[in-house]
Amino acid sequence: MRLLMAALVLLLTSCHEPPAVEILGNQAPDFDLIAQFTGHVRSWGVVENRSGEPSGWVETDCTGTVDGAGALHMSQHLLQEDGTAQDRAWIVRRTGPHSWDATANDMAGTAHGTAAGRTFHWHWTLAHGPGKPPVDVEMDQWMYLLDDGSMLNRTTVRKYGIILAEVTERFARAP
Repeated sequence: MRLLMAALVLLLTSCHEPPAVEILGNQAPDFDLIAQFTGHVRSWGVVENRSGEPSGWVETDCTGTVDGAGALHMSQHLLQEDGTAQDRAWIVRRTGPHSWDATANDMAGTAHGTAAGRTFHWHWTLAHGPGKPPVDVEMDQWMYLLDDGSMLNRTTVRKYGIILAEVTERFARAP
């Protein structure tokens, strides 16, 4: 019976279709992922557990430069409240007027993202190293450009369709 219930939960959670990025697509200015992360950008955010309760914080320090082909090379240093630090090296490329692909040193495969108006959305797999549970997790990110040029990011972390955590961050240009 437990196996049947677990299978039903997985089926129901895997059928969830995220809302279309176009819902807020008619709002200006247009979100440009490369422009947003070129230069020095910092963030501060709150991590919430599966129950929606605050369980920690995260800070990031990002530095991005654009190469001659227009690709963004960004180094991102992440720090969590427990002192855990992680470095992520991104390469982001525009693939169309409103779409981007990215790879990173700790990503499985490629992230594919779409923007419409102030909104950007992508989904990617964070690949943890051996011995670092929970191995691979799915990252579903929604980014919203704010009037002051900063950005609000909402990330949902899932494993087998089950929400493990959610992170809300504000990214802004560093002085």
